[in-house]
Amino acid sequence: MATDCCAFFKALLDRTRQKILELLYKKEMCVSEICGNFKISQPSVSHHLGILRQAGLVKTRKEGKEIYYSLNCSCMDECCREFFGKFNIIKT
Repeated sequence: MATDCCAFFKALLDRTRQKILELLYKKEMCVSEICGNFKISQPSVSHHLGILRQAGLVKTRKEGKEIYYSLNCSCMDECCREFFGKFNIIKT
């Protein structure tokens, strides 16, 4: 599945989403754990997580009623390689 790199970079424009990714870099978390790090409502955090999920930046797994979010490192790697590969100025 090809990753939509435009959606990837659009998702990164928001500071709240950047902070969520920083948290998920450290460990997998559920929505309530993520909410504990912000002064915004749970629906707002869920909205940001939805955008990150649509962009492929986070993965989910369900355990009982909880949904756990984790960083999707392969998406980050793919989009960064694709984007920065366009600007390769090293000549052989």
